[in-house]
Amino acid sequence: MSRILSRAVPWFPVPKARYTGGEQLGDTIRVLAAEDTPALRGLIARDPVANIFMDAQLAATGTAAPTAGGSLVLGRFDAGELASALWVGANLVPVQAGPADAVPYATAVLALHRNFSSLFGPSRAVLPLWDSLRPESRQHAFDVRARQPLMVLDQQPAILPSTRVRRSTSRDYDAVLPACAAMFQEELGYSPLDAGGSFYRSRVRTLIHQGHSFVDTAADGSIRFKAELGTVSRHATQIQGVWVAPAHRGEGLAAPAMAAVAGSALALAPVTSLYVNDYNAAALATYRRVGFEQVGEFATVLF
Repeated sequence: MSRILSRAVPWFPVPKARYTGGEQLGDTIRVLAAEDTPALRGLIARDPVANIFMDAQLAATGTAAPTAGGSLVLGRFDAGELASALWVGANLVPVQAGPADAVPYATAVLALHRNFSSLFGPSRAVLPLWDSLRPESRQHAFDVRARQPLMVLDQQPAILPSTRVRRSTSRDYDAVLPACAAMFQEELGYSPLDAGGSFYRSRVRTLIHQGHSFVDTAADGSIRFKAELGTVSRHATQIQGVWVAPAHRGEGLAAPAMAAVAGSALALAPVTSLYVNDYNAAALATYRRVGFEQVGEFATVLF
């Protein structure tokens, strides 16, 4: 067997469709169970901004144990203490992990025989994990975004917010959906509505229903600007999906609109965050103008 797989013996379990928690997937890696929930919360609390995805997932499920949908959390233990974690669902998301965690987690993930849509999180964890997974993964990355500044705002924006930005309502759905799809296609190169896009449509509706979708509309109802609070916890929020319609780019909409979104986000949690590709100079300049400051770096691997 290969270099990584050989390290799994005798820990490789017989492939199974469902985990209940407690299964050992390596000498230091096991599937977290309900009794690990306090330890996982403590791990998240070390950096609630970088760990917002896991924070929100744990708030939704209430437990570190595997979910009914098949998602689970792997944990690496050091002297009996939870040292890091890895969310395994539609995506792979490391929690307080670093380079030394890469091979143990890669070994465990390969043993699960699953496919993923992305791997994202702090670059110090994501890139070594992908380097360890890549030689033997059944999936090939179509893009690796290795440098994505993680930026935060924990006080009121530095510029006046737009008075035109508001929360979307259900009446806006028919305009918001194509705007979201256009942003997605610009960012990833394909439409989320291909083959129907039922999950994506449901996601857009949910964000509107939650009050986490924001728009600036023209007189005819078309979207000039839109953004979402893609992830929300009581400790932090994360702004995603920022987009200005091509016909309105260069009009100075983005910074005041982002200030309005950030102000609304800060009413929900004490800090709001976002991450952006390092080559997107215009976006970086906009966020800095609003008052966002870089506190770390993310990376994303897209499959």
